[in-house]
Amino acid sequence: MRIFKKNIFGQYIFVKKGIIKVFGSLVYPRFNWVNNTEVTGGEILKDLPNQKVLFVSNHQTYFSDVALFLHIFHAALKGRPNTVRYPGYLFHKKHNIYYVAAEETMKSGLLPKILGLSGAVTVNRSWRANGENVRRKVDKKEVQNIDLALKDGWVITFPQGTTKPFVKGR
Repeated sequence: MRIFKKNIFGQYIFVKKGIIKVFGSLVYPRFNWVNNTEVTGGEILKDLPNQKVLFVSNHQTYFSDVALFLHIFHAALKGRPNTVRYPGYLFHKKHNIYYVAAEETMKSGLLPKILGLSGAVTVNRSWRANGENVRRKVDKKEVQNIDLALKDGWVITFPQGTTKPFVKGR
């Protein structure tokens, strides 16, 4: 049955879409009433290919930046490229958008676990674990998962790997 279709990571697409709709509706006021979100350049999003697109961004908060990306992407694809004012875009059908997230963050509570189902490709940070500096090798399986997500759609990554300002990218 089409409703039970899964994405490349075996997650149900209807669950992912539902989380994006509910969480997107909850944070919509923040982007439109609390903060005056300005979007420029959104018109190029509709002309991007459906796969193999990588977005690289600074990391300001744990979840708001991913949520805003999703708002911007869906609004642009729905025909409103430089505004997130009209929430009808939350019902857009693009489900192959993923974001790279630290595994320890996505397992840190119920809300992160739920949000992880909205498209997280989790990685173990090679330089930090549980608030301590560490040195470990990069897990090639995690790199392959990012590559798999890129082959399927769009991926957002945050090379700073942290929400602290002015940290160099990794």
